[in-house]
Amino acid sequence: MRMLLAFHKPFGVLSQFTPDGSPWRTLKEFGFPPRVYPIGRLDAESEGLLLLSDEATWTDALLNPQAGHTREYWVQIERIPDETTLEKLRQGLVIQGQKTRPCRVRLLNPPPPVPQRDPPVRFRKNVPDCWISLELTEGRNRQVRRMTASVGHPTIRLFRARMGSLNLSDLGLQAGKWQPLAKEHMALLGL
Repeated sequence: MRMLLAFHKPFGVLSQFTPDGSPWRTLKEFGFPPRVYPIGRLDAESEGLLLLSDEATWTDALLNPQAGHTREYWVQIERIPDETTLEKLRQGLVIQGQKTRPCRVRLLNPPPPVPQRDPPVRFRKNVPDCWISLELTEGRNRQVRRMTASVGHPTIRLFRARMGSLNLSDLGLQAGKWQPLAKEHMALLGL
């Protein structure tokens, strides 16, 4: 049927339909049409834009690193990084024996307009935090979390805000809601 759906994945939901024995919820409970599958993954602790489709060629077009589709993540991290640390992230890091591709990184001040999380993020009185934007063209397993940890700034909260030129905020989806994408949205993804 060739459908592409945008979903605002909430915290605590696996990017899959079948349980894996963990306490996390699955996509099954959100009433998606039959035969759609996630394009890429967000781990259960991550939130934000997740695309689902019944069209395998779109999955390849959006996830193949050679296509260069950007994915922007808003990342709340422990402590405030200096410019040297941000530059290390930009240049790419060796994670699990492989160097990540160069990426765009910037501090987000003021913090981005992310909705409150349920459960709330833990607050640490003696450890400051901040938000950064990371724009990647690849998506390895837990890549953002591994990148920030490797430079001494563990991820507290991770939110995928954008894929290609499609911004979750422009769709107006609340956490746990989804909608089919129209042709103009698909054009923002280069499809």
